[in-house]
Amino acid sequence: MIDFEVPTELAELRDRVRSFVEEKIVPYESDARVTAHGPTEELRTELVGLAREAGLLTIQAPSELGGLGPSHVEQAIIFEAAGWSTLGPVAMNCAAPDEGNMFLLSKIASPAQIETHLKPMVAGERRSAFAMTEPDGAGSDPRQLSTTAVRDGDEFVINGAKWLITGATGARTWIIMADLEGVGPTLFLCEDGVAGLVIERTMDTMDRNYVEGHGVVRLTDLRLPADSVLGEPGRALAHAQLRLAPARLTHCMRWLGAASRAQALAVDYAKRRTAFGKPIGQHQGVGFMLADNEIALQQCRLMIWWACSLLDQGRQGRHESSMVKAMVSEELFKVADRCVQVFGGIGISDETPVGAIFRDIRAFRLYDGPTEVHKYAIARQLLA
Repeated sequence: MIDFEVPTELAELRDRVRSFVEEKIVPYESDARVTAHGPTEELRTELVGLAREAGLLTIQAPSELGGLGPSHVEQAIIFEAAGWSTLGPVAMNCAAPDEGNMFLLSKIASPAQIETHLKPMVAGERRSAFAMTEPDGAGSDPRQLSTTAVRDGDEFVINGAKWLITGATGARTWIIMADLEGVGPTLFLCEDGVAGLVIERTMDTMDRNYVEGHGVVRLTDLRLPADSVLGEPGRALAHAQLRLAPARLTHCMRWLGAASRAQALAVDYAKRRTAFGKPIGQHQGVGFMLADNEIALQQCRLMIWWACSLLDQGRQGRHESSMVKAMVSEELFKVADRCVQVFGGIGISDETPVGAIFRDIRAFRLYDGPTEVHKYAIARQLLA
């Protein structure tokens, strides 16, 4: 028999995280430093300080790096609680892209790279960027990588363009994917401020949950030393998959928390707001939407736990995370959309967090691959 009971100690940690987010982080949602391009670096630093004081900073990190080393299922429960506010993961240093980048570095970085890059990231002292997506090349199909790397003596010279690079402005650690001449797609580690790495602008997007938004980056004769290779040369696509499989799930965990909050707000509003002689929740049109939401949230939760349990057992195949990402992102979008509908006109305003959650969850349908790409991959496997 499958046991869905959350162990007492884990439940206590979940409740502690939720209380921290509600009491300490939610009040910052109206802070002027939450801009059209997401939270500023100044705000992130302040929020990280609060999580550090509470003993909740980077708790997903391996125990040898100072974290709690939770299993994937345990992470799902913790991250859902953190996601009650979109600023919660930022404060706790478990937001994308840093959470996924830290996971990747913990698996394939050299001891020197761990000291220089990973440990300061775990400590909340620096942010990172994962530079793969290109305007006319790599994206959902990373095999179209057009950024090039050429060996020149003891250095690599990299040229190309990247965009939709989350957190580019202010990122101090860069993971750059480039096609190494004669070898194939390769990951490189880079410090900020080096000649040849230029952030041209920050893109205007509908989502506002990631620190400093999404950048357009130009790489022009970027020179990196021989020891800048991350992992094995020519293995970038495999390394990216190592990062992406759990990262898709952690996206789902965090957004499940945000959608659950939208639902809680909608239920409360449906009890208080009246129309045609009774609270609107007593009208079937509204009550059924709330019921559909509750069903969807539990379905998403169980799907996430299922995939995480497979990861913990080392049994997850190639496309389980794709199935979860496709299903959860679509269902949570419907949940958020129905919550906006329950609120009516106020739902599209900033008078309630529901509108912001809706905007961000719409973008979640695209993060780490749009739904259609995941379905394409699943279908290919079925028909192989």
